[in-house]
Amino acid sequence: MRDGKKVVITYGTYDLLHFGHIALLKRARALGDFLIVGITSDAFDKQRGKFNVSQSLVERIEAVRSTGLADMIVVEEYRGQKIADIQKYHVDVFAIGSDWQGKFDYLEKYCEVVYLERTKGVSSTELREKDADELTIGCIGCDYLSDRFVRESSFVLGAHITAAWDEDEDTRDAFCRHWNLQQVASIDDLLDTVDAVYISLPINERFSTIEQALRAGCHVIAEGPQFLSTAELNHARTLAQEGGLILFDAVKTRYFPAFEHLKLLLESGIIGEVKDIDASFSHVFDELDKANRYEGSFYDMASYILLPAVDFLGPDFLRKDLICRFEGDFCTWTKCNLTYASSTATLRTGRGMKTEGDMTITGTDGFLYIPSPWWLMNYFELRTEDLRATKRFYFEYAGEGQRYELAEFMRIVFDKNRQDSSNEVRAWARMEAVTRLVEAFDCGDIFKLTDSACAFGGGETVVD
Repeated sequence: MRDGKKVVITYGTYDLLHFGHIALLKRARALGDFLIVGITSDAFDKQRGKFNVSQSLVERIEAVRSTGLADMIVVEEYRGQKIADIQKYHVDVFAIGSDWQGKFDYLEKYCEVVYLERTKGVSSTELREKDADELTIGCIGCDYLSDRFVRESSFVLGAHITAAWDEDEDTRDAFCRHWNLQQVASIDDLLDTVDAVYISLPINERFSTIEQALRAGCHVIAEGPQFLSTAELNHARTLAQEGGLILFDAVKTRYFPAFEHLKLLLESGIIGEVKDIDASFSHVFDELDKANRYEGSFYDMASYILLPAVDFLGPDFLRKDLICRFEGDFCTWTKCNLTYASSTATLRTGRGMKTEGDMTITGTDGFLYIPSPWWLMNYFELRTEDLRATKRFYFEYAGEGQRYELAEFMRIVFDKNRQDSSNEVRAWARMEAVTRLVEAFDCGDIFKLTDSACAFGGGETVVD
């Protein structure tokens, strides 16, 4: 109770406030004497994978305030906050729309829970869809990544996957039937029907396909690394810029809430000056085709393992050392050492070899530790000399992550001020840094490890 008043609380996004929202707020207010309205923050919406919110938090708060129905407005920033708010404000009634029937019964131990009938015939989703920027997208390459991409696209407003192509006809037909997509006979036919393409092909096939898509006037979102040489990258950059098109590097980790927050903390100096990054990313799985050298560690995984260095330390490293292990032409292990003017990075990636898969970012005042798998980041720790002062940071992400990169791709495509923006310049610089290293690897500018017949490089001989 608040001064003898019956306190009611309700929550929502309140995007594009309409008469349905107002009717619900009136019903909630009628349940008591003092109404608290919780409005989701932009960051919390993003953590939950909700990308179709049109208005900023400030705009949504002002819209609710202008109704005069809320006695207090609070911002919902994390999962579990409802319980904290109910206890903090001595809430008597929790009210929510009937489309959430049963979902909040667990709150009955704290207060009365009431499900309110929603107003028929109007929703924020319908209002957003009327004005949404829409993009038709085709998939080139019908593998497991494309499968995830199509599934995740349903959560991004305005993204419509309409067609797919793969050189394997059986794979293509099965994929299109499963997702109810248009079947096309060639990449050219696909490019004629879409505004953009998602490309998931081996690195030796990516450049020619990217070039073909850009020449056809399509935006491109492609798995990286995208190029085998800086000459390929420069050619694609020219095509994209001349056509006013976006070429987007599909590295989903970059757009996770935890990764974005981690970068902001580093920029704020939370561990002082960053001096070193140590990260690993490796896979062992039965389907690995070692006959295809382009599925090897660095060809396939360079964009991910280089992500912390090029994003946190920058693209302008002064020296690189690539140390690799091969089985025939197939690279099973790459250790990449990068030296900057005032910092270093050690990055390891393996296919057919396994390591921990964590990351440590060392600074002059402490370090950040991200446990395995760091590329699916949702948690990290800030550690200093005093381990009792360790701080822990939790950030959820929704689904399998592709919705975050697709939402950013859509935002950039429809950003009228994107040309020559600082973000665009940084994106090309990051892509060029990765390409320089892939080109060095492809040209053999590496140190090759030899195989030893002995355990630990000496001592007792290992017998199969």
